[in-house]
Amino acid sequence: MKALVVRPDGFCSVLLAGPAVRAVATRAAHVTVMCEPDGAPAARLLPHVDDVLAWDAPWEPPGPDRTDGEGSLRVLREACYDVALVLAAQGRSPLPTARLLRMARVRRIGADGDDGLLDVGHRRLPGQDEAAAALDTAAAMGFLPRAGDDGRLRVIPPPDTTGLTGNGPYVVVHPGADAWTPDRCSEAVAELADAGHRVVVTGGPEETALTRYVSGATAVDLGGRTDPRRLTGVLHAADAVVAGAPGAAHLAAATGTPVVSLVPLACLRGVPGIVLGQDDTTARDVASAVRKLLAESA
Repeated sequence: MKALVVRPDGFCSVLLAGPAVRAVATRAAHVTVMCEPDGAPAARLLPHVDDVLAWDAPWEPPGPDRTDGEGSLRVLREACYDVALVLAAQGRSPLPTARLLRMARVRRIGADGDDGLLDVGHRRLPGQDEAAAALDTAAAMGFLPRAGDDGRLRVIPPPDTTGLTGNGPYVVVHPGADAWTPDRCSEAVAELADAGHRVVVTGGPEETALTRYVSGATAVDLGGRTDPRRLTGVLHAADAVVAGAPGAAHLAAATGTPVVSLVPLACLRGVPGIVLGQDDTTARDVASAVRKLLAESA
């Protein structure tokens, strides 16, 4: 069986589809994940993914690095998929995608919904998080997790990144763009260092000025020096991760590392974690949360 899992969204949402992708792979000989270009790096980190297609969601205008609708249709027809699972995020209709898949002659289509375009429709439970909803939709199509699969977020085995981080234990601080101000993130780094932790600061290529400021003379600055694959290695080897962005929090959880999140999260799928408020949380609260997680996992 050749299966297509469609997650019309970005990096974080694709990570949350990982448990459902693993369920599909229990019966499918070949699994392709189709997602927006921002989500493609996450799809390549998921276990049991054989191919990744970056595409234009039907409701989004074409961009410079996105495929057009006719191009997507041609690729899908040529691939001859037996089954497609559409995992639209809550509040988004799967029907535009289902129409594209029907035009592409995909034999069997399932999604969260009950429209006539779908061969299998499933309604998510109220308040259900995205990963659990995706798993339930996969189950409705007959794709069940392997025995012993606990439904946690997972990535392919992370690489050794000691050459980047240096030897010895450390705590990662990933400031992100929206959670805290640079000054508050810098204070958190200083507080963690005062508590005896070696600190590594991570961020994307567009965040190098931020990570440089947050690191100061105290932390190891890896801003712009890690692609998503190397970042999994840095997060996996950390004692804990302080995350100011949902993607970093979920990626850390997928590596099995305890997380202190500075942004609201529905869940971390079985990984030890503490979610702190954005407005009234101090650097000392962050250090206390890290200390609590490390004590619990000791």
